Amino acid sequence: MIVHFTVNGSRAEADAPPETPLLWVLREHLKLPGTRFGCGAGLCGACMVHIDGDRAFSCQTQLSGIEGRAVTTIEGLSKDSTHPVQKAWLKEQVPQCGYCQSGQIMSAAALLKHSPHPTRDEIVDYMSAHICRCGTYPRILRAIERASREG
Repeated sequence: MIVHFTVNGSRAEADAPPETPLLWVLREHLKLPGTRFGCGAGLCGACMVHIDGDRAFSCQTQLSGIEGRAVTTIEGLSKDSTHPVQKAWLKEQVPQCGYCQSGQIMSAAALLKHSPHPTRDEIVDYMSAHICRCGTYPRILRAIERASREG
């Protein structure tokens, strides 16, 4: 099945079975390794991307569901790491091992797009879709608050 869609602002197509997870299309077919495989069950958030501006677990999104849609990965969030969330992530020194961070950043960017000044409780609730084995949650929270303030 050939599916046509947009990835990071560029036209793309993938020829794979319709049930193929978007995660594998991004990583294996399009060679965009920033979206990570974590659990494969939509429980950890490492694979988070944006589809038409809303966050989505790419491990749970089938190729057949993205025909004509716009996908943004961590590689497309900004060309030079100047997105406010990326800048705040660096200022707050969030990453430890870094494995989950692309998914965390994509969720944080989606949150701030839809709610530019979320409360602490809203941030905690929204980001609860993610697991960080290193436990950098306090730094993640501070980075999102900083990005909200500094835009």
